[in-house]
Amino acid sequence: MQSLGAALGGAAQRLGIDPASGASTGHVVWRAMGGWRGVLESVLPSAAFLVIYTLRPEPLWLSLVVSVGLAAVFSVIRLLQRSPAASALGGLVAVAVAAGLALWTGRGQDNFVPGFFTNAAYGTVLLVSALVGWALIGLAAGFLMGDVRGWRQEPRKRRAFFWLTIAWAALFFARLAVQLPLYFSGNVQALGTLKLVMGLPLFAPMVALTWLVVRALYPAGRDAEAVAEPSDPAS
Repeated sequence: MQSLGAALGGAAQRLGIDPASGASTGHVVWRAMGGWRGVLESVLPSAAFLVIYTLRPEPLWLSLVVSVGLAAVFSVIRLLQRSPAASALGGLVAVAVAAGLALWTGRGQDNFVPGFFTNAAYGTVLLVSALVGWALIGLAAGFLMGDVRGWRQEPRKRRAFFWLTIAWAALFFARLAVQLPLYFSGNVQALGTLKLVMGLPLFAPMVALTWLVVRALYPAGRDAEAVAEPSDPAS
C-alpha cells in the first residue's frame, strides 16, 4: 500500500494538489486543470467535434479529423517544450482511439465509448478502495502528508477520506448515468454537450473540495510535524 500511496501522491503533486505547499484553493484548482493549456487541451478537441458534427454530420470523418488534428497540435507543442512523452501523447492516443472506433462503426456516438470505459474503471476502483477501507484519496493524502498509514487509525480522517473517495466515485458514475442513455438513443449533440459540462466544470469543484478537506485534516501548523514523523514501512 505504501507504493500505491507514493504513486497516487506523486500523481497529485504533478497535478499541483499538494496540501503541504500552502497554496490558495484557486491556485491549486487551476494547476490541477493544467492552466489555460490544460483547459484548451481538454475542451477544444471535443468542442470542435461537437460543433462540426452539429453543422455537418456527414461526412463523419471531417469532425473526427479536426478533433484528432487539434489533439495532435497540442501534443506536438508539448513535445517541443520537452514535456514528458506520456503527458504529451496520452491525450492524443485517447482521442485517436475514440475517433478510430467511430470511423470503424460509422456512428458519431461511438466517439464517446472509450470515455465510458474510463469513467467506469475509475469509479469502480475508487468505490472498491473506499469499501475495503483503503480509500485512494486517503492513500494519496497520507503519502503527501507523511502519514502513509496513520490516517486509518484516526476515525475522523478515515471517515473524511471514505466520503471523499465515494464522492469522486459518484462523479464518474454520474457521468455514465447521464450520458449512456444519450448514447443508446444516438443523440450525439446532447451527449457531446454533457460530456463537456460534466468534465472540467465538475472536476474543478471536486479538486477544491478535496484540497480543503485535506487542509482541514492537516492544519498548516502541524504540517512540518506530520512530515517529520516516520511513515510505517509496512505495505
